[in-house]
Amino acid sequence: MIVYSGNKTTFQQHVLENRIAEEILDAFEMVTGHKVSMNEFRAFQNSMMFMKNVLDDEDIPENAGVSIEYIVPLTSKRIDFILSGANDDGESAVIIELKQWSEAALTGLDGIVETYVGGRVREVSHPSYQAWSYAAILNDYNQTVEDEKIQLIPCAYMHNYEADDVIGNDFYKDYLEKAPVFYRHDAEKLQEFIKRFVKYGDKRNLMYRIDHGKIRPSKHLADTVLSMIKGNKEFVMIDDQKVVYERAMHLASLSNENQKNVYIVEGGPGTGKSVVAVNLLTELTGKLKNARYVTRNAAPRSVYEAMLVQSMKRSEISNLFNGSGNFIDVEENLFDTLIVDEAHRLNEKSGLYQNLGENQIQEIINAAKLSIFFIDENQKVTLRDIGDKDSIRHWAKKLGATVTEDTLSSQFRCNGSDGYLAWLDNILQISDTANFRLEEVDYDFRVFDSPIEMREEIKNKNHTRNKSRLVAGYCWPWISKKNPSLFDITFDEYGFNARWNLNEDGALWIMKPNSIEEVGCIHTCQGLELDYVGVIIGDDFLVRSGQIITDATARASSDSSVKGYKTMLKNDPTSAREKAATIIKNTYRTLMTRGQKGCYIFCTDEETKEYFKSMLATRTTAQKLKHRA
Repeated sequence: MIVYSGNKTTFQQHVLENRIAEEILDAFEMVTGHKVSMNEFRAFQNSMMFMKNVLDDEDIPENAGVSIEYIVPLTSKRIDFILSGANDDGESAVIIELKQWSEAALTGLDGIVETYVGGRVREVSHPSYQAWSYAAILNDYNQTVEDEKIQLIPCAYMHNYEADDVIGNDFYKDYLEKAPVFYRHDAEKLQEFIKRFVKYGDKRNLMYRIDHGKIRPSKHLADTVLSMIKGNKEFVMIDDQKVVYERAMHLASLSNENQKNVYIVEGGPGTGKSVVAVNLLTELTGKLKNARYVTRNAAPRSVYEAMLVQSMKRSEISNLFNGSGNFIDVEENLFDTLIVDEAHRLNEKSGLYQNLGENQIQEIINAAKLSIFFIDENQKVTLRDIGDKDSIRHWAKKLGATVTEDTLSSQFRCNGSDGYLAWLDNILQISDTANFRLEEVDYDFRVFDSPIEMREEIKNKNHTRNKSRLVAGYCWPWISKKNPSLFDITFDEYGFNARWNLNEDGALWIMKPNSIEEVGCIHTCQGLELDYVGVIIGDDFLVRSGQIITDATARASSDSSVKGYKTMLKNDPTSAREKAATIIKNTYRTLMTRGQKGCYIFCTDEETKEYFKSMLATRTTAQKLKHRA
């Protein structure tokens, strides 16, 4: 998606008239639905003046295309500046990452430097790595780029930075060769670089064609896990993902019996927690480290194991993937690294009857020289979930481990839309967010009046890749478990009936072709992803006069998520209701973020359905106005 689009002539005119920043800001608000900060406003003003000077060369065509703040497909990241045109080898686009830095420091981490940004000194991607990674993602996901053999040429322009032995250090040689850096006094060098690739103007609206071209389906981690285990690089890690990966690898090299480390990585749905986790597993085991991927959720482990079973022995697979209850009475520091995904789902006790061990967080930290916890506290979905940052810090301190913390924010699910996730948190009344609208968000969210219609649409979407499913809040007893002839979820007024996922499929429900006829729950889909998800919202989540009312008693008696709620209600009603409300909201938040491309919902309650429809009203109005214009 392009924020600002024009050609060299119009761009230079906008800069000359000192209104380029306003043009970009207006376009940004129209495209994304929210505003940018004053710091970004000043950055536009400063950097665009430098780019005007660079383009002030008669050999750079006047009709070369200029695109500013191009949103990289399926991510929340933006390319600062693109100059498009052609050369003797065909059409081309020069991708320019703009930096206002004046100083930086080496880190010793691959592709990572240290600089002052965002109000403090941080470790961030080297500008060459950043420019190259954006180009690589665009090349991977945009079919027009491949089909029409469009050349993407990344580089970085650091117009305030004096050339030194930091950014240009040989340590970053591989990335500098892929995407050269131009410094404060290199305007003429950048001009020459541009002229090598953009000799002729953009006569065929190159960036418009790319922007409106076919986007390849985003990769699903489960489909690529075998290739990753074999050492292939299936995912390009960008920005904070790259930083977290490299910092984790560095901590792994430092950790030993006398220097235990704990690394807490917080990230919401679709920020790449599992991708980074599996990448770390493959890299560490490739270095002959004793590492394990650990998760409380059976579903992702079962799916990953199913993808590997044809190529690996089960004993080899079990040496890679473990449940979180496997570390009771394990020898201290037995493992080099334990990588805990979905750490918010950790329990205090282990075993079928929750009667084994002391505390899963304690046991994991004790068992490893380095423990990495990927966590999203807003995805706690049972009353037994104890995984939170405070608890991890507590046990790390008690066991003598040093704690490092980071955050993942790069968005790869929900079509890379931060706006959808912010909107969802707002309407589920989980948190107030500045962005509470869905205008211009490229994500297919719909409210259905009929469960039959929603099921048919999910079936239609499923034809392409078997990646669409129905799920629901656990508000219906699983009566078909004992009698397969019965239906669990029925709506007689619509002629709708369905069964919960079949018992024999278990955690593999999400990948079985016939399971399109069934309905999954939080326990069979958390930690996994779909293309489209259809969510049935039950009577545990109601809206009255605009306020969300949760009712844990509307959950099926067989739902272990709220086990113990009635006892809690007798002892401390206020606390019990607050905890249950959090669990119910988190459950629907998790279900409604499983889809990479879209989420459809059907509400059993009429007023609740109308509430969600009203939240879509501004989006519908904005879309109509846009089409009229």
